[in-house]
Amino acid sequence: MKTVTLTAIAIIALCCTMISAQEKAPQEVIDLANTELAALGADPVIVAAVKAENAKGKTLDEIKAIDAEWQNTSGFSDFMTSLMNSDCGKHLKEIMESEPYFAEIFVMDNQGANVAMSAKTSDYWQGDEAKFTESFKDGQGAIHISDVKFDDSSQSYVVQVSIPVKDGDTVIGAMTIGIDIDQL
Repeated sequence: MKTVTLTAIAIIALCCTMISAQEKAPQEVIDLANTELAALGADPVIVAAVKAENAKGKTLDEIKAIDAEWQNTSGFSDFMTSLMNSDCGKHLKEIMESEPYFAEIFVMDNQGANVAMSAKTSDYWQGDEAKFTESFKDGQGAIHISDVKFDDSSQSYVVQVSIPVKDGDTVIGAMTIGIDIDQL
């Protein structure tokens, strides 16, 4: 009986380890994040859009008010559509169409508010989420790679890679790229 119990515990521990390992981003995503995706943070169209949004000087209270309205809106508001149809939004769609593994792309300002997006995000303000806080890093910039998660909207397993948007050496915003790992 003792052997059966110990064997069961060992199997459970092994399964938990395997599940945990499966949740981490594959090495191919990590390599992609540190090369091609990181370079997108200096893309002139993206940088120009973030600079323009930062120049508007929205307060955090204004951003949170927009976020509350955003989350209570089913479908698309004119404002949401404008973020997808802006020059930067159209550019993000072009980037998405360049590789089958891109599931979503959105760009954030220096407070984590959406600047442009390829498709509607669940909320407008990302400023309290790791995708922003870990990639903007209080203006220091870093690459943040999420664990693999099932995305209901795309019905696929996705890793979110978040990178700093830089104007020269200055971090001015962040960008998140959803990678469909089944399409790599």
